[in-house]
Amino acid sequence: MAFVIAPMRTRLGRTLAGCLGLVLLLSGCAKSSYQYDWSIFFNSIFRPDGFILAGVWLTLSISVISQVIGIVLGIFGALGKTARLLPARWLANLYVWFFRGTPLLVQITFFFFGLSVTKIYTWPPINLFGLTIPGEIQAGIFALGVNEGAYMSEIVRAGILSIDPGQLEAAKSLGMTYARAMRRIVLPQAARVIVPPLGNEFNNMLKTTSLLVILGNVPELYVTFSRKNGSGPTSFHPFELFLAAAVWYLLLTTIWSIIQAFIERRLGRGTAGERPASIRERVFGLTRPDARTIGTITGGR
Repeated sequence: MAFVIAPMRTRLGRTLAGCLGLVLLLSGCAKSSYQYDWSIFFNSIFRPDGFILAGVWLTLSISVISQVIGIVLGIFGALGKTARLLPARWLANLYVWFFRGTPLLVQITFFFFGLSVTKIYTWPPINLFGLTIPGEIQAGIFALGVNEGAYMSEIVRAGILSIDPGQLEAAKSLGMTYARAMRRIVLPQAARVIVPPLGNEFNNMLKTTSLLVILGNVPELYVTFSRKNGSGPTSFHPFELFLAAAVWYLLLTTIWSIIQAFIERRLGRGTAGERPASIRERVFGLTRPDARTIGTITGGR
């Protein structure tokens, strides 16, 4: 029993040590020449203005749309990598190789500034359902989605390969086409393996949207706090503002971790010998060493 509890105590001890270190950091604030205004921090968390709430909403919107694009591209990429047609395999492998092998920041800069300056595509504003979507947001969503598709290709491919090939052969023997067998037999079973790393990828997507600061006119959460630090009554208070931004990101990822744990437990019902990660384990990483949990495949970031 001591062997089982010891790792959990170690993780908990590290967490408490980190909190203690933060307290010590804050306790030394009075010795600094920096003029702290903690009302900025608490107002940003408990009384957020419209700019912060709009930034949170835009962050969620960009993350969801980009992730959906990544899932769709990931399915096609995985099918291409497992296809018998050689050109399809080459194209899928080239796509995954390029977008996993180059920095996302470079991709964002290339798609917006590179395509715009060469007039290949200038990202004109789009009016959709009464909303005007600026080109910067379009380019950001496109870059995030295409990059995510490369990682999702490997995740979906791993899920497909985890299913017994006999399942596909049995479906074909019943007269199903390859596409129908994948859609109705293989992919639904592979979802139990795909969903945990997919959730981890979305968790990462929520934070990766901050890279869109390079485009300027994308007022997501990080950009909103950057602007508050640059002008207005809260200017030149980076400690309070970006600490508040970190709390908002932590809140978003924690809520998603709880949702992810619920989804995994639903998918893991009726699976012998495996136990889905609990909410506590998903959020805080307090896992028992003898527990076999679903979600061993990671996003590979």
